Amino acid sequence: MFNWLKKPAPKPATPVEKDNKTPASDNPLSADLESIVELLQSTEPVMANIQHIVLVASGKGGVGKSTTAVNLAATLAEMGLRTGLLDADIYGPSIPLMLGLQGARADSPDNKLLNPKQAFGLSLQSIGFLIEPDKASVWRGPMASQALLQLINETLWPALDILIVDMPPGTGDIQLTLSQKLKVSGAVIVTTPQDVALSDAGKAITMFNQVKIPVLGLIENMSYYLCPHCGQSDDIFGTAGGVRLAERYQVPVLGQLPLERQIREHADQGQPAVLKLQPIAEIYRTIAWNMLTNITGAPAQQVEIVITDD
Repeated sequence: MFNWLKKPAPKPATPVEKDNKTPASDNPLSADLESIVELLQSTEPVMANIQHIVLVASGKGGVGKSTTAVNLAATLAEMGLRTGLLDADIYGPSIPLMLGLQGARADSPDNKLLNPKQAFGLSLQSIGFLIEPDKASVWRGPMASQALLQLINETLWPALDILIVDMPPGTGDIQLTLSQKLKVSGAVIVTTPQDVALSDAGKAITMFNQVKIPVLGLIENMSYYLCPHCGQSDDIFGTAGGVRLAERYQVPVLGQLPLERQIREHADQGQPAVLKLQPIAEIYRTIAWNMLTNITGAPAQQVEIVITDD
């Protein structure tokens, strides 16, 4: 359908043999994390070279889903996992900007398959590498879905333990197509505590339940604002709404993230905040660990979340 490089359709990539995987001893992992990686690598790959695919989704835009996907992927790479990041937002690709690759163009070794870009230890692909930054993708849903599937299948992904997919907002054609055409290990839902966001996040959970994709957990973004001057905490978007939503749908809470100016600044500067902000990095590491344990079934870290009426 979409002939990105004006050449014939490529043949599927050849799966990488088990022996080509990075030995656990070469990764800066703790013993527990080494066990998690062994479990991740022991399963049948969901597609050539990729062990697991995890969708990062939300029912609506504006909840920080792409920022969360970038920092989650960067955290997994920092933990030693071979990690990829796919920008599936055909209409508004933001991953190139958030990872310092705005204006970068796709390239190919053979004029058939696409090379992924590399940044911060991540293998990346985005429609943003194939279209002009100021051009709009004016495509109907089925066309956008087909373009995205080709983008996934025509990328020369290296051997990956996990591919994080930054989904577009909503529950439309693209979400359904990926859910039906890809063997997905699970989905992570991003929301804010605000009622408007929670309503749509609930619809996203329902959609994944309908298509039989496990919901690995919920991330409550912009959970609170901590004033850098006085230290006062303010629940700008409400209190623990994401926690109550998780309880309603019986899904785990992976973690709660603050509304933090520096997170936005680092995204605009093209650098994952987890590489610079230690408190944020620790929260994301807990989120990543909980997500991995939910994929593999390993014991999860306990996160204490308290809901009060204050």
